[in-house]
Amino acid sequence: MSEIHWMDLLGWSEEEVNDLRFVAYSYIKQGHYKIAMKFFDALVVLCPESSYDLQTLGALHLELGDNLMALNFFDRALQYDPNSPPTLINRAKALFLLGYHRQGLEQAAVLKSHPDLKISGQAEALILAYQ
Repeated sequence: MSEIHWMDLLGWSEEEVNDLRFVAYSYIKQGHYKIAMKFFDALVVLCPESSYDLQTLGALHLELGDNLMALNFFDRALQYDPNSPPTLINRAKALFLLGYHRQGLEQAAVLKSHPDLKISGQAEALILAYQ
């Protein structure tokens, strides 16, 4: 059985997908995470190699307390963008929340020297909180 290419089947371009992302992100900004999750579930079906969509879906699971599912989506996102700072910092958070402190500390230690102060600051805070 061959894989279904939903974008072709629907006749959609990147424009329709971006519109869908915009709506999904609007729900996130309003704090409606479960609704946003449904949109991102659809987006990862439409664009299975989108590290942004996978990472965002992982962040939504993290926000809702489903840390193991979050870690799964972060790992999938890292397959397509292995150096994504937001994905790596969220992955560290998920590891800590799952009780994998050693792995979380290792992940955060790498990010502690990241040039983006937001990322390095979050890494430092995680290390201080879980050390």
